[in-house]
Amino acid sequence: MQIKPMTSAKFLAATALWIFVTLPAQAGFRSPESLIRNVYAYYGKGSAEHSKGLPHNAETAEQFFDRSLRGLWAAPRNQPYDFLVQSETWKLGPVSIATLRKQFDKTYVAVSFDNSGRAVTLNFIVVNESGGWVITDVESPHDSLRLFLAQFKR
Repeated sequence: MQIKPMTSAKFLAATALWIFVTLPAQAGFRSPESLIRNVYAYYGKGSAEHSKGLPHNAETAEQFFDRSLRGLWAAPRNQPYDFLVQSETWKLGPVSIATLRKQFDKTYVAVSFDNSGRAVTLNFIVVNESGGWVITDVESPHDSLRLFLAQFKR
């Protein structure tokens, strides 16, 4: 059996694939709308990993949140409800996403949906970091995600 030498094109392709596979997950998404759609993909009635809400772990925090919010998101807590759906449980209707304004480095995105017959409106404050769009805070009519997570941190 004779082993054929690898051509330079095959070597480059194999090297590129190896680099892509071994790199850590990058934070961020290509647009604010994509970021929001990916958040609420975790609140559906699909596969088990996409039906329990946005996970509170370091990997998810790295992908969805800016540096200042990652530690708060992944920290252990006893929260009374899921802030992103404003309830302990959810059955979401269609999610509406609208960019309200761009102010300096922040973009304000209004998100509204129906959760089990109750209208919910949140304002996501997102920033475009080097890896893409991430959440820096979320505001409800009465609270913010940052304050909520700090309040219920163990």
